[in-house]
Amino acid sequence: MEDKFEKLPQHSISWLKGRSTWYKNQGFWTLQKFHIGAIMAQQRFKVQPPSDTMLCSFPKSGTTWLKALSFAILTRHKFDESTTPLLTTFPHDFVPNLDVDLEKIEANGNNDSHDSSPLMFSSHLPYTCLPESIISSNCKIVYVYRNVKDVIVSHYHFLRELFKVPIEDAPFEEAFEEFCQGISAYGPYWEHILGFWKASLERPGTILFLKYEDLKRDPTTHVKALAEFLGNPFSDEEVGKGAVESIINLCSFERLKNLDVNKTGLRHNCERKSYFRKAKVGDWENYFTNEMKEKIDNIIHEKLSGVDLVLK
Repeated sequence: MEDKFEKLPQHSISWLKGRSTWYKNQGFWTLQKFHIGAIMAQQRFKVQPPSDTMLCSFPKSGTTWLKALSFAILTRHKFDESTTPLLTTFPHDFVPNLDVDLEKIEANGNNDSHDSSPLMFSSHLPYTCLPESIISSNCKIVYVYRNVKDVIVSHYHFLRELFKVPIEDAPFEEAFEEFCQGISAYGPYWEHILGFWKASLERPGTILFLKYEDLKRDPTTHVKALAEFLGNPFSDEEVGKGAVESIINLCSFERLKNLDVNKTGLRHNCERKSYFRKAKVGDWENYFTNEMKEKIDNIIHEKLSGVDLVLK
């Protein structure tokens, strides 16, 4: 399979000092190993709708938080705030990634003979690149998205830390320009969002959009909506006893970041602590010039003007 990649468009990320070459296949950019993972998932994965649920996102849009919240919601009757495995296990371990952890998903019973309990899994793949069994089914999909400017900043820092490039050697301006060209992990960003948005119109009721900034602003309302969509709504009694707030506190950035399990160790050669940088809304203002702001706003307006989502 590796021979195929020699003929694909490729790009050496300049600000990562040549430590990373990305390929464009099936319309999106990423590392070769993730393309191979995507192809394997497309060939082998069989979803079991409507019980199985998929968490989707463009990288650095709130994936870790969404996984923690979803796991806490679905297991709240089994664990309380002092016994939940979230205290001792990295959130990504609960929701395996389709194009990275396929063997783990299959080991959990999600193959041709899958008839076990509902499975929750995730992916950064564009909608059109998901396995056919997902696209042709009524599998529930939760899609979390985020202000593109903060995505760019978070994307920059995550990759810089992944490839061990000091900030003084990694010009943010170069990372910004590449992002604007559509060269980003699983990008272009706008095509990623557009694909899921179009799918939501074709599959009403099966795709839930959650905006990262809305979750930060009003977590109670959106955690309730998430629980409802996942098929495990909060009862009036639970709401009255503070169950929603308990999950919000458990999955807060400050709580998760300071857990020992999330401060040490690796996930796919990336330090776990890299998944918990700032989680701040508006951090982009510390990096963008007025010209950068205008440029990315114009791109988003051009590419996504017909999408009924607040993206700026």
